[in-house]
Amino acid sequence: MNTDRARPFAAFGSRSRQSGSDGTPKVIVTPFMRLARLHAMSAASDGAIAAALAGSIFFAISPEESRGRVALALLLTMAPFAVVTPLIGPAIDRIRGGRRMMIIVTMIGRAVLALLIIQHVDTLLLFPEIFGVLVLQKSYSVAKSAVVPPLVTSDEDLVGANSRLALISAISGPIGAGLAGFFTIFGGPAAAAAVGLVGFVLATLLALGIPSVVVAAVPPEQSERAELRDRKILLAATSMMIVRGIVGFVTMLLMFELRGGKDGLDVSTEGAALGGATATVRDIDITGDPRAPVWHFVVVGLFAVVGTLGGVRFAPTLRRRLTEEQILLGAITVLVAGAIFAALSGGLFGTVIFACSLTAAAGTGKLAFDALVQRDAPVANHGRSFARFEARFQLAFAMGAMLPVVIRLSIPVGAGLVGAVGGVALLVYVFGNPGRLFKLRRVSTDKRAVRDRTTGRSDAEVEFEEEIRASQPAPPAGTSDYSRPKSWDQSTPYVSSIDGVEVDPNPPAGSPTEQNEVEDPPPF
Repeated sequence: MNTDRARPFAAFGSRSRQSGSDGTPKVIVTPFMRLARLHAMSAASDGAIAAALAGSIFFAISPEESRGRVALALLLTMAPFAVVTPLIGPAIDRIRGGRRMMIIVTMIGRAVLALLIIQHVDTLLLFPEIFGVLVLQKSYSVAKSAVVPPLVTSDEDLVGANSRLALISAISGPIGAGLAGFFTIFGGPAAAAAVGLVGFVLATLLALGIPSVVVAAVPPEQSERAELRDRKILLAATSMMIVRGIVGFVTMLLMFELRGGKDGLDVSTEGAALGGATATVRDIDITGDPRAPVWHFVVVGLFAVVGTLGGVRFAPTLRRRLTEEQILLGAITVLVAGAIFAALSGGLFGTVIFACSLTAAAGTGKLAFDALVQRDAPVANHGRSFARFEARFQLAFAMGAMLPVVIRLSIPVGAGLVGAVGGVALLVYVFGNPGRLFKLRRVSTDKRAVRDRTTGRSDAEVEFEEEIRASQPAPPAGTSDYSRPKSWDQSTPYVSSIDGVEVDPNPPAGSPTEQNEVEDPPPF
């Protein structure tokens, strides 16, 4: 039995120790490990740039003044994923090292923009620079999704790889933000941006160590297109686009509503009312800004990270017990429940639950979607298909983020809208998957069966068949496939028609096909 498959991270996510010619151990860093280090540095640098925003003009100016600039920046964010990616993506996939070069360019671009942010942290030029970083970050996500499949050895490794990268991002981002926040104490927002600059430079150097791979040497064939147009895949992709759109919507909603308010004039004391009336006549604003203080934004952000960590940490455990459809359904259900709770309760606690449930659902749902694509599209080029799906998800994020920028919404109202949209998505997904939502993933009683994505057989089943085949005589010419034997110690070959030999449609009584129901080991 393949022990590497029993340890899904061993094949790609850790260092392999081997003995050299002199007997001393040497450390081999796998290609995926190089990508994981790059991803950690990229996420930490993005966290540092986010920390630089906290004390910048981005939060200092009035939300109403910034809405137009943010809306324009979001429109520019949509352009690469709506127009550029579908046109140049296939060409990049066919070039050896094309996606690697794309990763390097996104790192260099973000380093240059971080340098500009240091100089313009207190000017309005900060807005296009920040959203330039956002565009390059999303472009990096697309390129990263394309190079992961060629760097791992099997489908089971690919499932674990995506989980590991999501976990790395959830941990590294807050670490980078915390480190940048520490330097902000001494040098202000510019110091935080400098931390991001150093991180992006290091990430560029790490990107040079990624192997040059061809993601897709030839255009997709008809079989690949047919697999990716399967109803289950399209339905899951639509659900994930809705979830990503909700993530973008909630991100901008919280960014505008938790920017920090200011107290108005207290008119309860003697003479204050008269002074307030005089100020009002002179068009002086005495009402202040009722928005929540900035520390609310920090608390909500921390719990959003907790939700992400929980989602990506427990998603692999759920996959051993539930089908991918059930996991995705559960993720949408958690999202809707959190939104309804926030809409009804309001306040900081409701917002915390809202953010935590959303990030947990997004992380778990993405991993379930990746596994579903691998299961139902085994022939498809996963590097190419994942890149295309990720580009659509990033476009959905930008489109969802546009609504709270254009229309001012309170958090309870926004949460209610999310609950309604998520509820519709939940119903569509339930009625679109009536046959798989209530089937439990079958698990053996003695060991967990890891099924091959192309044959549907587990390790134990493959091992059993190989042992039996070893005891059988050589197959007749032109044949190779046998059914399972009718006993453990003696068997008669029963040739199948896979290699062109026709099977008797009416096998004699007591034949191996009739014995399978009784003699086989317990099903997996």
